[in-house]
Amino acid sequence: MEIVPILSALKRNKVGALLIGFQIALTLAIVCNALFIISNRVERMHRPTGIDEANIFTLANEFIGDPPDLKALVQNDLAALRALPGVVDAYATNSLPLRGGGWSSGLDLQPQQKHSTAPTTLYYADDHALNTLGAKLSAGRWFNADEIGDYHDSDTNVPPVIVVTQALGKKLFPDSDALGKTVYMDNQPTRIIGLVERTQTPWVSSSWGESFVENSTFLPYRIVTSSMSIVVRAKPGQLDAVMKSAEQTLFKQNRNRVITHLEPFAEIRERAYRNDRAMALLLGTVCVLLLGVTAFGIVGLTSFWVAQRRRQIGVRRALGARKRDILRYFQTENLVIALTGAAVGVALAVGANLWMVSHYELARMGLGFVLAGAGTVLVLGQLSVLWPALRAASIPPALATRAA
Repeated sequence: MEIVPILSALKRNKVGALLIGFQIALTLAIVCNALFIISNRVERMHRPTGIDEANIFTLANEFIGDPPDLKALVQNDLAALRALPGVVDAYATNSLPLRGGGWSSGLDLQPQQKHSTAPTTLYYADDHALNTLGAKLSAGRWFNADEIGDYHDSDTNVPPVIVVTQALGKKLFPDSDALGKTVYMDNQPTRIIGLVERTQTPWVSSSWGESFVENSTFLPYRIVTSSMSIVVRAKPGQLDAVMKSAEQTLFKQNRNRVITHLEPFAEIRERAYRNDRAMALLLGTVCVLLLGVTAFGIVGLTSFWVAQRRRQIGVRRALGARKRDILRYFQTENLVIALTGAAVGVALAVGANLWMVSHYELARMGLGFVLAGAGTVLVLGQLSVLWPALRAASIPPALATRAA
């Protein structure tokens, strides 16, 4: 098929060709970046927390009034929960992964450091916490029972030892092993005695960026406050049964309390990533609608051109052009428009991504998304032009040569 006649025909129909080309370019730019964002959101939703999510549930407990022996109440509650059939372990804490609320601080390598070396979330944990979470140590050890202190409201003391995640240890000491090193929190020294493989922070995103997601620090404290979160790990297959008995057990221990947010960890994960899921769905819908509008635009314009060229088609058929020659003509014509639009769309897609990288700390889009978007619009163009092209190819020469 000669390309020169096609270009000549397009020059006589500039407006339509330009409109379709611009629509293809805009669709490609939006679809590429939307697919990239969707991919990031889906990847983020599947990030592992590092804990035994399938068998963990939590509840928020608040004692009413001012109990005289709060420490004994908390320890009795935890002992009763640990004694329940089907329970692996339990502990009380200030927060947990994906909860959405918690405390954070900065870890320094020197006292009086102006800017922290790495930000971190703070998890209060006793000697049962590691077993309850199902987290794994990659190096060092967990806290011994005699290292666990009591945390009361407004305490500001920094414990002598801490456990951090591997990711945080690497940020603190990129060129050496963090185990056994001394760091500073609130200008007070503390020593890293253990490294946990992975424990996600309470937030799925933060102003510190995606690298903050595993910056977790465990402090050896037992909670001695009227309000706390209790984490319980059940044996496999017994989560529902343990959840039903846990609340009754706690009220038997002491009825002067309010228990809320009794839920399996699966619900915490679902709630944490609800916005990401909604955004992925919204962007996916936008992509489908844009591709649909572009397809209908190509179908409409090609149908219009077929109606305009009935005499031309009839003459070519009468001179011996086969149906496949007519079909190939319109498909090649569409391919020329689509390739031009795709070239402009690639430039727009890359430009839009670079703008988002500089303004919203988004990662740079890979070449694969651009190629996938370009391939999608090119295939869409060929499929969209197929129906009107087949109609054009099936017009009998005698009918096509009649006056329109």
